[in-house]
Amino acid sequence: MTEEQKIEIATFRFGVIADFVNGARLYRKEKRRLIKEKCDRKWEIPYSEKTRISNSTLFRWIRLYEASGGRLESLYPRDRSDQGKSRSLNEEISQTLIRMRTEMVDATVPQLLVEMKKRRLLPPGKDLPIATVYRFLHRQGCMDKKASPPEDRRKFEAELPNDIWQSDVMHGPQVIVDGKRRKSYLIAFMDDHSRLVPYGSFYLSETIGSFLKALEKALLKRGLPRKLYVDNGPAFRSKKLEYATAALGIALIHSRPYKPEGRGKIERFFREVRKAILAGLTIQSLEDLNRLFEKWLNEVYHQRKHGGTGMSPFKRFTTKMECIRTPPTNLTDYFRKRVQRTVAKDRTVVLEGKLYEAPVPLIKKRVMLIYHENTPEQVEVVWEQKSYGFLVPVDLNVNCRVRRNKNSGTELQTTSASLYEGGCLWTGEGENE
Repeated sequence: MTEEQKIEIATFRFGVIADFVNGARLYRKEKRRLIKEKCDRKWEIPYSEKTRISNSTLFRWIRLYEASGGRLESLYPRDRSDQGKSRSLNEEISQTLIRMRTEMVDATVPQLLVEMKKRRLLPPGKDLPIATVYRFLHRQGCMDKKASPPEDRRKFEAELPNDIWQSDVMHGPQVIVDGKRRKSYLIAFMDDHSRLVPYGSFYLSETIGSFLKALEKALLKRGLPRKLYVDNGPAFRSKKLEYATAALGIALIHSRPYKPEGRGKIERFFREVRKAILAGLTIQSLEDLNRLFEKWLNEVYHQRKHGGTGMSPFKRFTTKMECIRTPPTNLTDYFRKRVQRTVAKDRTVVLEGKLYEAPVPLIKKRVMLIYHENTPEQVEVVWEQKSYGFLVPVDLNVNCRVRRNKNSGTELQTTSASLYEGGCLWTGEGENE
């Protein structure tokens, strides 16, 4: 299993146990209710045919996470004992099942399997478990759905500041950038308890890059929320967002598709923005638009009494500051990009068109490179959850002077930078051979 797959599974597991490990106080009755809900629910578990989670598995994940001091790596799956063997449903069989179900809409699962054997669409002697096939087709939305009963929708409000943040993107007006018209997007976060907006700003795109920049600024300004409630847009389904929030101990929650009612508070905020700022606004620069928005947000919206809470957002947020979780000092590192590369025999690895030098023990290893896109020259290399420091850009001219150990084939000096002492190039002259 690759490092990326392990990260995906760990972030899923954190999302399941987040209610129990995020520091919120739960009474015994509420804890039992939450455990029952999670065990009764059907899940889409990454890289697994299972759809249920037992209470023993739930407790094991909680113990592992707490024993590690809140490290996401504690939720990594252990390597399978049968690694390398095929599972019941490989890619070819899965696609065949979906195609057969499309052709035979009214057929039962046993009838589908009988027909597949008649057409010789299964390998000789291959028998598929009926329950496995049913779960697969159900997750793919290929089984008939019964009419669902009316939904039980209720208003809710977080008990404390930073318990829940809602976030969304609003399409803004056109702005002038380098003499051209560009569309703007307002990315904003709202504290569910107080209605305070930890951070909001207009950007030129609604991509994951812009969203992560806004999220980082919101966390630096107002601390860490326990839950982040977003919709199902492409940016909000990003693996980078899932990893960053899970590593920071933030549960990432997605609203159900086509069900925006749960994010009604921030939608009403966007309506206020359109009415108070954008109505009749003439085209201007992005900087001027953000200055206008920030002035209205801090001097008007945050200070006036909110109809839903009876207090101003700023006052309600600041009355219970003792529960605010401060961000870590290395917050920026949680938003770094992660890619996998294989180290070549000559110790080199290529990243974004640049050649770097890796430590000797990593030769031929599939490593994880972690870096900021705005500072790609600072690349940390990780293998099997252990950091090997930062890579060094390759200097071919310096490497031609490096003395090597003839027996082991490894350099006596491991980096180009180590050849310089006191501002002069060290060549090894005068040393004993």
